[in-house]
Amino acid sequence: MPQVVFYQLVDSDNGVTAKASRLIADAYANKQKISVLCDTKAQAEQVDELLWQLPADRFVPHNLYGEGPPSGTPVEICWQPQQVARRQMVVNVGSGMIPSPNNHRKIIDFVPVDEKAKQAARVRYKNYQQAGCSMQFQSASS
Repeated sequence: MPQVVFYQLVDSDNGVTAKASRLIADAYANKQKISVLCDTKAQAEQVDELLWQLPADRFVPHNLYGEGPPSGTPVEICWQPQQVARRQMVVNVGSGMIPSPNNHRKIIDFVPVDEKAKQAARVRYKNYQQAGCSMQFQSASS
C-alpha cells in the first residue's frame, strides 16, 4: 500500500517547486529513485533548474523525460502522466493525479495556497484515499 504525504504550503506556486526540490534531494540522499510529475514542460524545466541550484554536497543526478542515459538517472522529471516510470517514489508538483498510485511506495503531493489549486488537492487526496493509500498530512515548514 503506497504512503501518500500531502504538504500544506504557505506561499506561492514557486513554493511547490522549491519545497519539491528539497524533498527530492532528501529522498535521493536516502537512495530513492524518484519520478517527478509536473503540469507542463516549463514547470519541469523549473524543477530541473532548482535541482541544479542545490549546493554541491546536495547534488541530485536528474534529467528531463527523454534525456539522459538509456538506463536513466535516479530522478526523472516528467510533464505528462504517461511518462511517469514505475519508481519507489513520485513527487507530484502538478495539479493532476498520479497514474497507478499502487505502482509506487511513496507519493509526495502538495496543498497550495491558491483556493482553486487547494480544491484540486482535496480531490487528489480523496482519490488516493479511495485507491487504498495510507494518507498523511503535514505542514511544509516541518
